[in-house]
Amino acid sequence: MPRSQRQKLKLLYLQKILRARTDDAHRMSADALCEALAGYGIHAERKSIYEDMDALAEFGEDILRYRGRNAGFAIGAREFELAELRLLADVISSSRFLTARKSRELIAKVESMASRYEAAALGRQVHVAGRVKTANESIFLNVDALHAAMAAGEQVAFRYFKWSLSETGGFVKQFRREGADYIVSPWALIWDNLNYYLAAYDSRSQSIRHYRVDKMERIRRVDAPREGQEAWEAEDPEEGQRAVFGMFHGETQTVVLCARNEFADVLRDRFGAELSPYRVDADWFEVSVRVAVSPQFFGWLAGLEGGVRPVSPDAVVAQYRESLKNLLAGL
Repeated sequence: MPRSQRQKLKLLYLQKILRARTDDAHRMSADALCEALAGYGIHAERKSIYEDMDALAEFGEDILRYRGRNAGFAIGAREFELAELRLLADVISSSRFLTARKSRELIAKVESMASRYEAAALGRQVHVAGRVKTANESIFLNVDALHAAMAAGEQVAFRYFKWSLSETGGFVKQFRREGADYIVSPWALIWDNLNYYLAAYDSRSQSIRHYRVDKMERIRRVDAPREGQEAWEAEDPEEGQRAVFGMFHGETQTVVLCARNEFADVLRDRFGAELSPYRVDADWFEVSVRVAVSPQFFGWLAGLEGGVRPVSPDAVVAQYRESLKNLLAGL
């Protein structure tokens, strides 16, 4: 590119240099900026840098100006603060539906929104290796396909699998329905327990079902209008997520739980702030919750080691007791 053409890129390269090499704790002098521009084949005089800083500030960049012994310039406020980037990076690294490779790629993009110094600190604080990750590299294509189908108001078809043990002891995919397609009407993507789920209307069961997106393959749109609008409108997504444990469905019922006082925080986190606890005595309280009664719900209760137990309805209490007996019988 001719020198005159490169000079037209001067402001863009200045912005790039400042964003990559400066922050609240690091600045660059006018001479240092001239030297950095020279590395891109752009000539700049020290005096012109001050005019360029005025232009960038007018454009909207938060240009910090330092005078005195350590005079120089730096980028101040950015689209994302460092604390926000840390949060984004940690969400990415802990997301089970992302592969380790894709997590590292996304974290690198998050780091690019900070200075090189902040990015280095960010990279040291976020660890991907060793976390439970999906092996499905097509997760982003899956999400895009589902969004496109929802935007078009169409049904989707896909194959659905679970992991099983092979004869040699490794894990192998086992396709449900012997590999036959699931055909459902997609209504929403739900983030739950660090996984993505598709909430969709299944005409066979005439209900809203949930499917792990990373366990879906060969997703494609079906040229048929989406069904189940009434069922979806009757669904309360937030209430549904509180009621369902790990997206395993059971009959949703109102269950009265009796809990020790120290488990108030656990119940509020699980079922929301709208609960109305009733104090039984100095140590225990009761609360009514809407919950999908399932083995996963009983497993959650068992994990609380007697600190929370169902007391009504009688059928649920009996089911829980039977669940505990089966658990003990297997030891």
